[in-house]
This record gives sequence, C-alpha cells and structure tokens, in this order.
Amino acid sequence: MTIGAFEDGGDHAAVCAGQTASSRRRVLIAGTIGTAIEWYDFFIYGLIAPLLFDQLFFPKFDQLAASIAVFATFAVGFLARPLGGLVFGHFGDRLGRKSVLLCTLLMMGLATMSIGLLPTYANAGVAATIALVALRFLQGFALGGESTAAILMAIETAPGHRRGFSAAVIQAAGPVGVVLASFAALAISRLPEADLLSWGWRVPFLISAVLVALGVYMRLRIEESATFREAVESEAVPAVEAIRGHWRPILIVFFAEMAQTSYFYLTAIFTISFATRQLGVQKDVITQAVLFANLVGLVTMPLIGAWSDRIGRKRLFLTGVVLAAVSMFAFYGLVASRDTVLITSAVVLAAGIIHPLMFSTEGSYFPELFPTRIRFTGVSIGKQLGTVLGGGIAPLVATSLFAQTGTTYAITGYYVALALAAMIALGFAHETSKSRLLG
Repeated sequence: MTIGAFEDGGDHAAVCAGQTASSRRRVLIAGTIGTAIEWYDFFIYGLIAPLLFDQLFFPKFDQLAASIAVFATFAVGFLARPLGGLVFGHFGDRLGRKSVLLCTLLMMGLATMSIGLLPTYANAGVAATIALVALRFLQGFALGGESTAAILMAIETAPGHRRGFSAAVIQAAGPVGVVLASFAALAISRLPEADLLSWGWRVPFLISAVLVALGVYMRLRIEESATFREAVESEAVPAVEAIRGHWRPILIVFFAEMAQTSYFYLTAIFTISFATRQLGVQKDVITQAVLFANLVGLVTMPLIGAWSDRIGRKRLFLTGVVLAAVSMFAFYGLVASRDTVLITSAVVLAAGIIHPLMFSTEGSYFPELFPTRIRFTGVSIGKQLGTVLGGGIAPLVATSLFAQTGTTYAITGYYVALALAAMIALGFAHETSKSRLLG
C-alpha cells in the first residue's frame, strides 16, 4: 500500500487565484526572512557552543565529558521541538498559520537574546548552566512551530506547479540562517582568547534583537494562507484525527526526517567538535567549511525544489538518502586527513549538495501527504519526532560512539541504519507533486 496526497476538495489553483501575485511574493519574502532569522537564532548555539561553552558553562568536567554536556544541551532544543510542534500545530490548524509565525519568532528571539545576557558558571555556578538549558528548551519549542508554519504558508499560497520551488525557497532560508551564524562565529573566533571568553561570544546572540524586529515587521504585512481560509472544515483536536486517521504518512515523515536531519548534524555540527577537539584542526578551517557548504546550499536548494516540480519529490529525496549513506564511508576519513581542501570539499559535498536533495524536497513532499485540516499537526508530529531522534541526538550519539570505540566506523554504521529505515518507509509513499492540496 502506498500513501499519497489527499486529493479531495477541488483545485488548489482556483484558491490561489484569490490572492494577488504581490500578496504571494510578500508571503514568500516574509517567510524566508523570518525563517532565516529563526534558524540563525537556533544554530548560533550549535556553532559557538562546541568551541566555548565547555569552558563557560561546564568547566568542572574533563574535555570529553564537557563536550558531551554541550551536545546534550544542544539536544535539549530538539527534545522541545515535538512539544512545540504539537502545541503550535493545534493552533495553526485551528486558528491559522500567520499567528503562529509571529508568536514563534518573538519567542525564539527573546530566548536567544537571553542566552547572550547569561552569567557564566564562574559568576553564577550551576544556576547559569540550568538557565542555559531552559533557554535552549524555549528555542526548540519555538522552532517546533516555525519550521512547519512558514512552509505551509508558502505551499498553500503558491500555484500548484510551483509548490516545490516555493517550499525550497523557504527551506533555503535555513542555510541563510546558518550562513549568518557562521559569519558571526567566524568573526568572534578571531578575537583574542580573553576577549572571546569574556564578551565576544555574547555578541552573536544579542544581534538577534535587530533581526527579530525586522522579521516581525515583515510578517505583520502578510495575509493568511489561501488554502487554510478556504478549507471547508476543521478538527476540534487535530492531533487525535492525525494519529487516528493518518498514522501511516506520519511514520513515513518520521523515518525520512531521521535520515535527513541526522546526516546534516553528523557532517556539520558534530564535525566542528570532532575536527577541532579530537583531530586538532584549526577552528576557522572547519567553520569556513560549514560556511561554504551553506553558501552552496543557497543555490542548490531552490534549483532542486524547482526540479521536484518537474520530476517529483520522492525520487529526489530517495537519491539524497542513498548518496548520504554512501558518502559516510569516506567522509570522516577526509576530515581526518587534516587537509584544508579535503575537509572543505567533504563538508561542502555533504551539507551543500547531498543534504539539499532531502531537505529542499521535504518542504513540499511532507505537507502534501496530509489534508489541510490536520496538515500542520500531522507534519509536525512526524517531523519533530524524527528531528529529535535524528539530528537532535546525532552529535551526542556520535561523540559517545567515538569515545567507546575510538573509531568513526561505528558512526557510519549508525547513519546507514537510519538511512535504510528511511528507504523502507519511503517505499510505502506515493509521489505527490501533481496532487491537489485541499481536503
């Protein structure tokens, strides 16, 4: 049995006719800018924490234990995402997507700025560590709603033949956020050690205040999703209907998302700590490699999204999963070479080309598996749970596997197992690119 899009309810193009081209552009621009800001806020922790937070918030641990603690705190943000997805999914399916976009942006911005104002362990002891964990939780809670709401606004407003491209533009905002965060991390990494530890690390977090103000201004000017406004019914408790009537596509999204997110975090975020702490690679080498990868991703993602409108989502996503599994057999060997060109090439190929085959297509593929009345909730449940058990714990699992085995082969085996599970799940899914959205 294969799972496809819910095709009941009329032609999506007719609904989109109710919105002007300028209105659709505003939705796409506001969604892209706001999403980039939220990913900047979320990823600035992932780029700076592996370099400094072991000293600032976990100084009582040895180096390996401190690295595990840093990644455990990183994972807390992912653990909060399913709860955020469930809560914001409920209100997004009941009240609309726009209000969720505003709420999540403000919540994320306040949490990020607060991290920049935190006292360190040297000043406040364990209270500083607890506060860091709590704020990381709020970041994840907000992103649990944001990451789905912006995508739904884009595809529910776009013409049917451009849903893949529109969703991929929003997905490309993720690399924009990472690029901004990478520039910020690269800039402070060149400060003298004393300045970096005293005040330099705070600046990228505090910059969020300006970015959030811009995002709120843009999102106040957009209209609600055309498809949501025209939906003929809604569910009192969308989560109950999603789990009861659409558990198969939820499982497909869950396993596919585990493979997608774990690949990125194993080849980008974990690699920062692994390369600098275990291999002695200079901090700016690996930071620049992640930056270049995301710059490449800015170009490849919209192209892949447009390609998916022509040949379909499933084929491209599966290609990405297969290439990701194959590439893992060589990835850490290239990083271990300590050669700047090889390290940069490995990270760019993984995070800038292979990963976008999955990430850019899922933006349209996953929502198209669900009807409008429970689309936000259904996507959120599968996606956020998959993110937690994929990318959220991947750096922590990889660090632990390397500590226990002293080799990266176990990390490769771990990812290959996730990729195989995703391939099996996607075998039960149908192509959705030509299906209608209403239902």
